[in-house]
Amino acid sequence: MQEIVQKYYGETLTDSSDLQTNACCTDTNLPEYAKPLLAKVHDEVLRRYYGCGLVLPQLLDGLTVLDLGCGAGRDVYVLSQLVGEQGQVIGVDMTEEQLTVARRHEEFHRRAFGYANSNVQFLHGDIERLHELELADASVDVIVSNCVINLAPDKAAVLREAWRVLKPGGELYFSDVYSDRRIPAVLARDPVLYGECLGGALYWNDFLQLARRCGFVDPRLVEDRPVTLGNAQLAERTGNIRFYSATYRLFKLDNLELACEDHGQSVVYRGTIPHHPHLFILDKHHAIETGRQFPVCGNTLRMLHDTRFREYFDFFGNFDRHFGIFPGCGMGLPFDGAVTNGSGKAGGGCC
Repeated sequence: MQEIVQKYYGETLTDSSDLQTNACCTDTNLPEYAKPLLAKVHDEVLRRYYGCGLVLPQLLDGLTVLDLGCGAGRDVYVLSQLVGEQGQVIGVDMTEEQLTVARRHEEFHRRAFGYANSNVQFLHGDIERLHELELADASVDVIVSNCVINLAPDKAAVLREAWRVLKPGGELYFSDVYSDRRIPAVLARDPVLYGECLGGALYWNDFLQLARRCGFVDPRLVEDRPVTLGNAQLAERTGNIRFYSATYRLFKLDNLELACEDHGQSVVYRGTIPHHPHLFILDKHHAIETGRQFPVCGNTLRMLHDTRFREYFDFFGNFDRHFGIFPGCGMGLPFDGAVTNGSGKAGGGCC
């Protein structure tokens, strides 16, 4: 499979127009603040972009960011501007042809960004074996990846290595392709389907269980969209399998709870994170308005309190009391006639 991927992305694909599906697509919801950043990226780098989503986590200034499967470096060079000259972005990829493009334009981007020294580094290697690249334990603040983990034969190894190199409170923020069921082996071995990020797509529930086994106990879905197969032959071969492009964020936090437990806690967003003055989106179910009291579960509180986001929120409550699981989180009391608060009605909640 590694040889298939290297050939597909090193030789078969010369630019994004060669793709046969919209699994790896152009950006449709690029935030306004990112548009001038993208405009500074070299045209050749942009043409060799094969991502499936946006990997722009909030609050990156001064951080060390690792891009797994960086390709020709589009996301690296966008993130380079967000971390600033005092930050660092490290790109890892297994395809030399892609890295050649990325490295060729390093000086161009340094000048375009006005940096005295380049703050990017490109490493050739496998994302399953970051230890071979001498990436130390707890050395990275944020990991991003854009439609690449599905291409890795050993996805568990990728997640284990991500957990290892992340600092406590750091996060893996990545977009990838998922399926609504497990992919049959005959399709998983197909070179075109694999190269198009479909053959190696994880069944969504297998991914959640895998993430938890690797330490990321509470994966959070940020956004998602269906993948359409514009190629009739590929659509015929995949039959009723449905594919989705989805962005998840996985925090490296010990002792997270297995469910959305209600401890009577809440947060207030101060509105001080750059580019996000009115609303902070943690994930698909947590859009936190500035200045508004927002009830949260214990895990959500920790994702904000025990990470780089702490100084941008006010926190209320502790873990001394417990009120069960937040209604609507898919793990409520299953028995007929059960109610969730003293009023006899289902209460509002975190999710």
